[in-house]
Amino acid sequence: MSEPLVIVGNGMAAARLVDELAKTSLGRYAIAVIGDEPRLAYNRVLLSSVLAGETASHDIELKPASWWRDRGVTLKYGCVATEIDIGRRELKIANEQCVTFSKLVLATGSTPLRLNVPGADLAGVHTFRDSRDVDLLLTLAARKTRVVVVGGGLLGLEAAYGLAKAGAPVTLIHLMDRLMERQLDLPAAELLKTLVERKGINVLLNANTARLQGERFVEGVELSDGRSIGADAVIFAAGIRPNVALAKDAGLPVNRGVVVDDRLQTGAADIFALGECAEHRGVCYGLVEPAYEQARVLARHLSGGEAVYRGSVVATNLKVSGVAVFSAGDFIAAEGTETIVLNDTKRGAYKKLVIANGCLAGAVLVGDTADALWYLELIRTRAPIAAIRGDMMFGRSLAIRSEAA
Repeated sequence: MSEPLVIVGNGMAAARLVDELAKTSLGRYAIAVIGDEPRLAYNRVLLSSVLAGETASHDIELKPASWWRDRGVTLKYGCVATEIDIGRRELKIANEQCVTFSKLVLATGSTPLRLNVPGADLAGVHTFRDSRDVDLLLTLAARKTRVVVVGGGLLGLEAAYGLAKAGAPVTLIHLMDRLMERQLDLPAAELLKTLVERKGINVLLNANTARLQGERFVEGVELSDGRSIGADAVIFAAGIRPNVALAKDAGLPVNRGVVVDDRLQTGAADIFALGECAEHRGVCYGLVEPAYEQARVLARHLSGGEAVYRGSVVATNLKVSGVAVFSAGDFIAAEGTETIVLNDTKRGAYKKLVIANGCLAGAVLVGDTADALWYLELIRTRAPIAAIRGDMMFGRSLAIRSEAA
């Protein structure tokens, strides 16, 4: 008889876990996926493309309904999980139903941050995180609403790009001195700003939001230096917070995220967590690739194999506001490292490679990311680069030819 395996969350991490389990343990588990969004799992990274009108909403679904059905997965979406009863091994959902589990996986993702400033509760203040937000923002864009996006990280840039492409006048404000400061060094961020502004987005840096103006509806954003920006809508896209409420209420160990060990197990037997809600060795990864690595490890463990998760090399490889961006490893360059830089502002291309102890230790690419995965492989494997050092900046093909010569 199949064991009941319940996954809470119907996002990218959950879909990848089911995919991995289907390869190794089809029939071992009776899998039920509980998701609060009222639709099939989709590629969250492509939400801005939907907002920009470049992709249809149904085209970003990860798997069709038939895929889940063929693998015997029970889908309950549009359902909010409210309580974990660890002793009884039951998950309660909002309609007072209970789902029994032998093993439980938390893949509850993250929730968007709202700045704690006066006026944050005014009508017209929104977030950008899921497909429901996209529907609302599309309405704003259709009205040519003046929008201020707060946050110059990935979420903020994606919201700004989607809104501008859809026809809304957009100003993006960011607290820091550069965009995507966690993923880019200063020259790369300066190039990204230039490329984003060419798309019609007004970018303000070192801009600290003091309060939102208006009585009932938002009318503008006041910055701490006294500047005021008129707005008919404000989008908070200043970060995410791991969604740990369900785990915390159940008494599971929680810091910033749900604490897991190298098998992705929480503090309770047979209860696991992965993706944005999980904290492993003190780190919460807000990126897709670490979630996929965790899914592979957890699937092998649940299948009875030996597998451990030792952490991920953090890498970003995305199109940000229509601009290709990649970073991985020590891209800032720690003391004692060497750097090779190519900066072609006119062509809109920037490359920086960081070398340490004869190996590639980090990389930043803006504009031209064709060799991003090759650089990432070199970083992860710590392969010696002496034979290709002179040519590796110009791409994999040239470097390999030089190595073979």
